[in-house]
Amino acid sequence: MKVSLNTIKEYTGLELPPVAELVAIINAQLGGVEEVIDLGTKYKDAKIVKVVECEKHANADKLSVCKIDAGTDELVQVVCGAPNVHAGMWAVWLPPASVVPSTFDDEEPFVLGARELRGVMSNGMMASAKELAIGDDHDGIVEIAERDVPRGATLREGASFAEVFGLDDTIIDIENKMFTHRPDLFGQLGVAREIYAIIRPDSDNNKPTDRFMIPSDWYWTREPFTSATNLPIEVFNDVPDQAPRFMAVAMNGVTVGPSPLWLRCELVRWGGKPINNVVDLTNYIMLLTAQPTHAYDYDKLRGNKLGVRMANDGEKVTLLNGKSYELVADDIVIADGEGVVGLAGIMGGGESEVSDDTKNIVLEVATFDMYAVRRSSMRYGLFTDALTRFNKGQSKLQNDRVIAKLMELMEHYAGAKQASDVFDENDFTKQTDTGTLHGEQIISVRFINERLGLDLSGVEIGNILRGANFAVFKPGDNDDELSVTAPFWRTDIELPEDIIEEVGRLYGFDRLPRELPKRSTRPTPVNEYRKLTGEVREALARAGANEVLTYSFVHQRVLTAAGQDTGDAYQLSNALSPDLQYYRLSLTPSLLDKVHGNSKSGYNEFALFEIGKSHSKKAGLDTDGLPLEPARIALTYAAKTPRVGAAYYKVKSILDYMAASLGMQFEYKPLPGGTALTAAAPFVEGRTARVIDRASGQGVGIIGEYAPSVKKAFKLPDYAAGFELFTEGLLLARQAAHSSYRALSRYPSVERDTCFEVAEGVTYEDLMQTFTSALGDSGIGVQVAPVDIYQADTAARRITLRIRLTPSDATMTSESANEIVDVAAHATAQQLNAVII
Repeated sequence: MKVSLNTIKEYTGLELPPVAELVAIINAQLGGVEEVIDLGTKYKDAKIVKVVECEKHANADKLSVCKIDAGTDELVQVVCGAPNVHAGMWAVWLPPASVVPSTFDDEEPFVLGARELRGVMSNGMMASAKELAIGDDHDGIVEIAERDVPRGATLREGASFAEVFGLDDTIIDIENKMFTHRPDLFGQLGVAREIYAIIRPDSDNNKPTDRFMIPSDWYWTREPFTSATNLPIEVFNDVPDQAPRFMAVAMNGVTVGPSPLWLRCELVRWGGKPINNVVDLTNYIMLLTAQPTHAYDYDKLRGNKLGVRMANDGEKVTLLNGKSYELVADDIVIADGEGVVGLAGIMGGGESEVSDDTKNIVLEVATFDMYAVRRSSMRYGLFTDALTRFNKGQSKLQNDRVIAKLMELMEHYAGAKQASDVFDENDFTKQTDTGTLHGEQIISVRFINERLGLDLSGVEIGNILRGANFAVFKPGDNDDELSVTAPFWRTDIELPEDIIEEVGRLYGFDRLPRELPKRSTRPTPVNEYRKLTGEVREALARAGANEVLTYSFVHQRVLTAAGQDTGDAYQLSNALSPDLQYYRLSLTPSLLDKVHGNSKSGYNEFALFEIGKSHSKKAGLDTDGLPLEPARIALTYAAKTPRVGAAYYKVKSILDYMAASLGMQFEYKPLPGGTALTAAAPFVEGRTARVIDRASGQGVGIIGEYAPSVKKAFKLPDYAAGFELFTEGLLLARQAAHSSYRALSRYPSVERDTCFEVAEGVTYEDLMQTFTSALGDSGIGVQVAPVDIYQADTAARRITLRIRLTPSDATMTSESANEIVDVAAHATAQQLNAVII
């Protein structure tokens, strides 16, 4: 964003500090300065002169010998080849030893001298617009008329061209991304307001002041629009949600031609490029106010219609860059009665372009949804000055002021007259009708001071904000409250915190007290979720598993291969790639997708685990209407060569080890067939169990071997199994567990083996739970483990348990150990109808 200091001075009426000091202020309180350009150096030698005599060159048909008055005692002789040179005209002279401005930034600038042309001495040259770098016209020299002179300036022989036309300027280039949330700062007027608010003349901080920069009478208030019907036109807005305001007016009697010289110089200073008076005036308003505008040739609009709508899929348009584009239904377009005439917020169409033959025009000033125009811009690779402003979110409340000023300028400099009503198609509500975007905010003085570390009074805060055109007053008798209303161009002031930031920025963040915030010495509460997942991570790593981190997004193929329903998954409308279209329903499919690649890389046996989140439509939405994200812990074990026992028991041993590390015990219940649990989909029926916390009875997950179809789809080895835990259930079970410390015993342990013959329907888990319960809590350390399970062809099976008893206060005798084990064994046998062998 190029900012002209001459323009800042004009609109603020301030005497600005030295450039280096001003740059430091802008860096600290406005935005990062990328470059400072001394434009005056480029034009320092250019003089305004009057051609007193003009005669044809005796030895050249296309040359003229001129005598010019450059404000010196003698006339200066210059040989000129321009066809438009004549006596009595005002021109711009570059004297000998001066640099031609258009070559000023070249590696070897062109320096003029005094030399003979066809035998006649010529001192310097009279310059064209191209040579002065204020346009592309090279057919003749610049001729200055009264209409070309800026307001308040006069033509005088020998006057500095730079001083008269404002080119004795310093341009400060501020980084655009610093203004991302401030669309009003993409115009000279907005930056002028900010600089005034920062360096405005000091006032008595103990007295309220209304001292602020009045932007301009035309921008602050406007007269009601008049009516006209000379040119029939219908204006429509079919998408007020995408185009909150669309204004247009027809004007006739237009004369298209070069812009006055002051306007061309102004555009050059602001970083623009002169084209013709109609286009230049639309650009002038945009660069001044940050509100893009556009002019259409009325006679090229079909059906006498102009409006905004969404494009139709496959609709085509040719834009001002000469290229054609095929549009999609997400594009906002400007259309006439038969088709598209512009891509809204980005570029106008070539078929409705203003040309030298244009006599009637339609002016458009609109506001578009910044996200929609940004998507269209990225889709077609189109980046323009208008887009730079539109995709920051312009205030729709300035449009009427802007179109009124643009109409006035068109009348004055293009001879245009209003020929239709001023149409205003908008989505206004009562709030915006009051002239504000976000309405009044009541904020506490103490609230502001506490967050900035200051001790400002309400009067001081009011004075700071009023300098930036905020309306501030005390709403009642409470001195601690302020009523604050942002000006209509500030789209960024929505929350009380935005007002605090504004006070701090205008006051100066560098002036805030350098104090560390007060902090309590109370320790931070333990995050139970992070503690749990940290312990799980360490336990599984000790068990030999490797942690992986995969995307939360997966391909449809992954979900289908895992036996899960893609209809339960959220699909992304803007996926990073075709392989990442869906949110995963559980973690297991993501891990299964990594098994084959690791097996191919030479890893014969491994376990992968992940701690992450899943997303499912079945999980529902939170209070903000966003999908819930259940946390999960999943592990997959795979071995190319089968090991002793089933893969299920291998994974169970890892899970039991993890549970023991957490001070928990799990039990496993066979999962009934036909379970609709999404996490159970990859596992095979009959070899899958629910994982239940023994102490609380809380279900915490699923464990099992994978279904044959899943093994085939993911190319898994036959020896593979895994589990998936529900972190929330695990956390609840962990919180319900009561762990206690038991000191290591100084006395030896005693072991006893007991064998039971039970019916085939009695599981090991049933026997273990019944026997453990029968032992009770006698104050003696007890550990029970299986020794073997034997079953012949009969319907009964034999299960042997090994019981380790560890006393804590005295050496245990054999009689005591036998008594404890026998009592528990007989109780178990009676309850399960078993036989003690």
